Amino acid sequence: MNAIQPIPRIALTWLLVAQVLVILPHLLHLPLWIIGLWLACAGWRVQVFRMRARFPSGLERAGLMIATAAAVFFSSGSLIGLDGGVLLLVAAFILKLVELRSRRDALLLIFLGFFVVVTSYLFDDGLLSALYSLLPVTALLAALIGMQQSGLAERPAATLKLAVSMMLQAVPLMLLLFLFFPRLGPLWSLPNMQKGLTGLSDSMAPADVAELSRSSALAFRASFEGEVPPRVALYWRALTLEQFDGRRWSQSLAARQPEPPKWQKQGEPISYSIVMQPSGQSWLFALDTGMTTLPGARQMADFHLESDRPVFQNLLYQVQSWPQAVRQPELPAAAAKRTLQLPREGDPLSREWAQQLRGEHADSQSLVAAVLRHFNREPYGYTLKPPPVGFDSIDEFLFRTRKGFCAHYAGAMVFVLRAAGIPARVVAGYQGGELNAAGNYLSVRQLDAHAWVEYWQEGRGWVTVDPTFQVAPERIELGADEALSDDEAFLEDSPFSPLHYRDIAWLNELRLGWDSINYNWQRWVLGYKTEQQLRLLQRWFGTLDWSCLAIALVGGGGMLLGLLALWLFKPWQRERDPQQRLLQRYEALLLRHGVRRDKGEGVHAFAARAAGLMPLQARAISAFAQAFEAQRYAGQPQSTDQLKALLRRLRRELPWRPLRGQH
Repeated sequence: MNAIQPIPRIALTWLLVAQVLVILPHLLHLPLWIIGLWLACAGWRVQVFRMRARFPSGLERAGLMIATAAAVFFSSGSLIGLDGGVLLLVAAFILKLVELRSRRDALLLIFLGFFVVVTSYLFDDGLLSALYSLLPVTALLAALIGMQQSGLAERPAATLKLAVSMMLQAVPLMLLLFLFFPRLGPLWSLPNMQKGLTGLSDSMAPADVAELSRSSALAFRASFEGEVPPRVALYWRALTLEQFDGRRWSQSLAARQPEPPKWQKQGEPISYSIVMQPSGQSWLFALDTGMTTLPGARQMADFHLESDRPVFQNLLYQVQSWPQAVRQPELPAAAAKRTLQLPREGDPLSREWAQQLRGEHADSQSLVAAVLRHFNREPYGYTLKPPPVGFDSIDEFLFRTRKGFCAHYAGAMVFVLRAAGIPARVVAGYQGGELNAAGNYLSVRQLDAHAWVEYWQEGRGWVTVDPTFQVAPERIELGADEALSDDEAFLEDSPFSPLHYRDIAWLNELRLGWDSINYNWQRWVLGYKTEQQLRLLQRWFGTLDWSCLAIALVGGGGMLLGLLALWLFKPWQRERDPQQRLLQRYEALLLRHGVRRDKGEGVHAFAARAAGLMPLQARAISAFAQAFEAQRYAGQPQSTDQLKALLRRLRRELPWRPLRGQH
């Protein structure tokens, strides 16, 4: 039976460093007890290496596994799924350290480390995270090199240098595969159950939208083909809320049906692309009235766009919108009933006011204008912290507190319009966005969450109005950050957001520049899909013949690998080994005196034979051979200067004579 190969000290050191670097980004979403587990396991393994502790027994290993699995279950609520699965994987990556006996175990731990690095992209695939991942990969490569190269066992700097060199050598092949390898869908996927996902939900109370305005988290970015529309036209629809129970507005089942309503395109379309952040929801953001070519996405019955699966990763999609479109000029009876629904009881003052307005205005358009004038003329206020309201929430807001956020005004207006017999609904989404001049795109954040009103008018279909504009026009014209900058609740959940320092010019330029770099990373690298790949290949190669392309890719890949192999092995430099060159000079010098090295004869045997034939120079002959063997085979530091000095000594002791062979 072969003896267990011990783990070199340099490899163990790099393994510990690599574990720290691999686990570090996971600490943002894993429980802190994972730090204690690593400290305990790392300390135990170091003590084993110093022969001050023993490896755990089988019973102790079983106890550690059961205790860790229990901790994972109580921390994440499950041993499967993304959170539980990644936590269990990281814990196994740590526990493997204490039973690290042989080089085989170390290799298994290194390969497991590469997999754990990949799982970090499930939580954050930004540019900064991608750059950081190079650190743990380099450390794992250094550990792998330390396992294989005995000559580097005491030279950590040389090990690190070789690891970096290997990564740089892989870059050309990586770029080739990225650009030309067919884009395949994931072979497996896990739902992302991160608690950090923020955004709109399928139901809304006024406080919910106000809560989003305390966060600077990014919702999506949008790039336009041509000029960016004015801010007042940027109403990004997410979904409509048609059901009201007296406190909350929610989405109806009918609005979730993939039944495209009738609408007529009018005016010039707006073309743009969106990079959407993970939301955990299936709806997509778009201006009215939008259509997308994204596979699996469709327009729903209330005109919002929806994907066939929730968005758990950054998503790039193209949209065309017709803001002047006539939407559903004829309203079906079922849709009219849904958009006139109100609770049977409650808010009597609002109902009475609606009937009064109905009596004063003959048509819907003039009645809507009257409601908007009411918000504009009366002393209403716009705030993130409105006074609390009781059971009759609409009455108390309209006639007592008169302070609220966009959701208060949208919900109250829809209630009054319905009470007056006008079909209406609340639209939830985002409004505006911050223009980044460096990249010519908009960044829409959670603080831009907004709610507005749609009402139906015969012949015109659904018409958009925004009561918030009547109360706080600066919210629509300048943005939430300007309108609410003096509100103490604004960005309350983001105390370290750089938006707090946007008045400092150089800091703001730095923030926008870094944001532009991240956006291009998401759009051109993370968003590099099959369609973009085909467009790129067609631009370079014209009309594609897939059989010729496959041959070209295989041939080009083989050629690249061949060139890489030539560069790595350098067969033309094999005779340029400095030690080998000096050995050849040593043999040539002895050959001049009639001593030829036989085929297959070792250096030691050759030197012993030459010393016997030339006893006066025996010491010099043996000294060179011993130094060469020590450097070449015994792992001593290489020193060509020493070999050169010994060769010069031998040359001085031997009388010069012309080259002749020995027979």
